[in-house]
Amino acid sequence: MADLTAEGGHGAVPTGPQVPVQPQRATTRRDWPLYEVFVRGKRGLNHVHVGSLHAPDDEMAVHAARDVYTRRNEGVSIWVVRAADITASSPDEKDPMFAPSGDKVYRHPTFYELPDDVPHI
Repeated sequence: MADLTAEGGHGAVPTGPQVPVQPQRATTRRDWPLYEVFVRGKRGLNHVHVGSLHAPDDEMAVHAARDVYTRRNEGVSIWVVRAADITASSPDEKDPMFAPSGDKVYRHPTFYELPDDVPHI
């Protein structure tokens, strides 16, 4: 039978050779992953980056984003993305990255006029 002690007044704690005790560092908020938060303000509009926050998991990140970034009914949809999962191009690579589309003018709506009553274009 294992020896029992009442360490710290928390009751019987088994001690002995069969119970390895390894101290573990407590998890703090600093250890939580960083999330980038995007909010869609109105139906039909794009999500916009509104800020960042730390959270222990994806679900808590959504709840924290709601509490922090949509307190005054600013949004209808929230996206949270772990910052470590985002891959982006560098502004220094602008010319080689986007230059190939410059010679494809047929992709740009410059050959016709848009009516004034067409929203979000």
